[in-house]
Amino acid sequence: MAKDKKRLTTASGLPVDDDQNTLTAGPKGPALMQDVHVMEKLAHFNRERIPERVVHAKGAGAYGVFECTADMSKYTRAKFLAKAGKKTDVFARFSTVGGEKGSADTARDPRGFAVKFYTEEGNYDMTGNNTPVFFIRDPSKFPDFIHTQKRNPATNMPDPDMFWDFLSLTPESIHQVTILFSDRGTPDGYRHMNGYSSHTFKWYNAKGEVYWVQYHFKTEQGIRNLTRQQAGKLAGEDPDYATRDLREAIAKGDYPSWRVCVQIMPAKDAKTYRWNINDITKVWPHADYPLVEIGRMTLNRNPDNYFAEVEQAAFSPGNFVPGIAASADKMLQARVVSYHDAHLYRLGTNYQLLSVNAPKACSAHNYQRDGYMRCDDNGKGGPNYWPNSMGGPAPDPSVAEPPIELEGVAARHPQELTDDDFFQAGELYRRVMTNTDREHLVGNIVAHLGGTQKRIQLRQCAIFYKADADYGTQVAKGLGLNVSEVKKLAAMSQEERVKATAA
Repeated sequence: MAKDKKRLTTASGLPVDDDQNTLTAGPKGPALMQDVHVMEKLAHFNRERIPERVVHAKGAGAYGVFECTADMSKYTRAKFLAKAGKKTDVFARFSTVGGEKGSADTARDPRGFAVKFYTEEGNYDMTGNNTPVFFIRDPSKFPDFIHTQKRNPATNMPDPDMFWDFLSLTPESIHQVTILFSDRGTPDGYRHMNGYSSHTFKWYNAKGEVYWVQYHFKTEQGIRNLTRQQAGKLAGEDPDYATRDLREAIAKGDYPSWRVCVQIMPAKDAKTYRWNINDITKVWPHADYPLVEIGRMTLNRNPDNYFAEVEQAAFSPGNFVPGIAASADKMLQARVVSYHDAHLYRLGTNYQLLSVNAPKACSAHNYQRDGYMRCDDNGKGGPNYWPNSMGGPAPDPSVAEPPIELEGVAARHPQELTDDDFFQAGELYRRVMTNTDREHLVGNIVAHLGGTQKRIQLRQCAIFYKADADYGTQVAKGLGLNVSEVKKLAAMSQEERVKATAA
């Protein structure tokens, strides 16, 4: 057996006698098609690359464990949160969002922060970012937004006009833009950043009582960020900096960890809270709903094979367990569908059977059959339909989530732009950032926004001004704009501002 393990074979197990010389008709050829080993080798090589993720293409991952540190059964019936000390295996993947697979780890970009919990009730996925908010709050805008972060279709180069034109026409983005262009937009590797669910999720307990929650993963390594200059230098010298840092830390036993917390809102508070709790462009201040620690996540094992375990890892915000469910956040509702659809396209209809994606603490039983790359027993001879009287898996009504009241008229309801959309970004600039933070923020924006048309600069500066007068003034001065003109635009409605800055 030991010799068999070392013997080169074809994919079907046929021993290969020579891997250096193709079968030919005579010493000078031509090659013979009957050389099945070479044909298989070349055919597989042509198909080695699967489509890269449209977003989150460049990433790194690791295995670890989540340890529950507090009994949360008062709030959720999820078993992996029911007892302090209970441990659940996890796989985490970190990523940049907009760049291609070969892009630099230090690019100014949000960072994906996805965690797969292999629980006894099935896999639970938390698919978040290193920022607590996002640029948009309606899924219909998402493809357009991502297009502006990619390459210009004519020049095939990043285009600051596209980038800032969209953002200046979408003022709800101001909170995320302020975070992105601070030094938090260039974290010092994956170990020194927080993770957030951003979305609101529904927790429910065994009594059917409902709570709304948001997740926070707080790095125990301490927050560390790079300046624009440091990030640019590393992009040229070590574009895989964050990937290398994570892998080498784990390899030497310096296991990164995060304190896992939630903000918990009783269901009754949602209707009267000062902001829409399902608006992903806003946070819940900790003074209103303080962090409650629920556990600790530690990453302690590197993948053996990047493609099999990181590239093929598939996360979906629709992977819930009893006790956790979706909120009415429109962005979340769309992601629940679109993530699964993306995996079907990229990895194939049976992607959930791949080792990194399959449940580990329980078995999956359903009536899904056949399809490309079916790599289990395909249900053997059991029934492939329900209902049946042949002993097949049956639904369990006891795991149903409690009903929640819905009301309203079916229509395309725009979410009105109000001064509240600028308030939190202004608070971040005024009250949270230090003078150095503000100086770096303005410098980062000027360096990027400075490459756009003046009319776009004016429109975007007016939005900065609406968040905070000093914010808009400092960026305008950095760009050499007339501050009075920016102030005048800031006093307009968004419709008037767009008209005044049209091409």
